Formats: sequence, structure tokens, C-alpha cells
Amino acid sequence: MAALLRRGLEEEGYQVDLVVDGEEAVWIASQSHFDAVVLDLMLPGLDGFEVCRRLRAAGRWVPILLLTARHGVEDRVRGLDSGADDYVTKPFSFAELAARLRALVRRAGGSRPGPLTTGPLRLDAGAHRAWYQQTELALSATEFALLEMFMRHPGEVLSRSRILERVWDFAFEGSSNVVDQYVSYLRRKIDRRFGSDLFQTVRGRGYRLNVEE
Repeated sequence: MAALLRRGLEEEGYQVDLVVDGEEAVWIASQSHFDAVVLDLMLPGLDGFEVCRRLRAAGRWVPILLLTARHGVEDRVRGLDSGADDYVTKPFSFAELAARLRALVRRAGGSRPGPLTTGPLRLDAGAHRAWYQQTELALSATEFALLEMFMRHPGEVLSRSRILERVWDFAFEGSSNVVDQYVSYLRRKIDRRFGSDLFQTVRGRGYRLNVEE
């Protein structure tokens, strides 16, 4: 499967490096710059969850797309909690994988406006860095994109469908609660950590960044 994916991605115009176990994945992703990582959970040695955790712990915030044969919600949540930005469940179509990969690369490396300040939050889109007051935040590519969307629409109620279209670039399955998961990640990394109330739920409508904070 890895060889087929490499061939397909090369035909899409990507330059692809292929590794076959978790230890090598951690090493090469720590030593080189990549626009994205496609990571299978079922690897020899370190599994994909551990590879994700080690890369994030080392401060490597390259977008990570997980490939998983596990259909349970708890496994997908575990993957996202490990630091992944998106996932594709096997069996998958190559077209879907390529679309999700393009979305991750666009969000992480596309042309973006300059620094932005909203309340205690500051964000430098070009450098892909964000702060709460003077403390820098450790955010995945998707968390960063979601925070940027909130900061560009302070005080405005953002529906889940609008967030999906902007942050994920295409619709998830109707039953997906991925927006709620990622808002909870921002609350954990910002509201709970700093004792703030920035990310508010507007019942039946969506979420809002509390500008009064």
C-alpha cells in the first residue's frame, strides 16, 4: 500500500520519502522539513499514535494525516489527541486522501496575512505561531487554522458547517463531531490553562470567540 501511495502522490506532483517503521518515521520527520506526513497507525515498532506523540513532543508541527483501519470513534479521537490533524479510514479512495492532504498543506503553508491580535490572543500566520498574552501556544495545524478563523471573526457566531467548510475545506460525514472535538482542544489548551472563557457555545447555532475577554 505504501508503494502505491507513493506512486500516486508522485503522480500528483509531490516529492515523497517512504519509511517502513515507527522509529525511522520519527527520525526522518525530526531531521527533515516536510509539508505533510501521511502516517499509518499500524506500523512495526512504534505505532502511529506514538510516532505522533513523539513528533509533537519534539516541537515538530508538520501536518499529519493518519491512515487507520480502526473504525471506532475512540480510536479516531485517540489519534487526534496524539497530535494528528486529520484521518482517513481504510478502505479509502485515493481521491479522498489526496483532497485531505491538499487541504492540510494549504492550511499549513499557503500565503497568509500578517500578525493578528484579538483580546489576549496574538497570532502570526506567516510564522505559524500563536500566543496567549506572552505565552506561546503549542497547536497542531488544524487547531491553528481553527483559532485563526475565530480570531478573524471575533464576537461572531460561527456555525459548525461554516467552520467545516473553512477549516477542513470540504464537508465531513453528517454525523461527525470533529468541530466539537477541536473546539474542546482549544478550550483545554487555552481556556482551562489560563482560566479564561474565550470559546463559547451558542446553543443551536455554533461557537463564538468572546471578545470581551
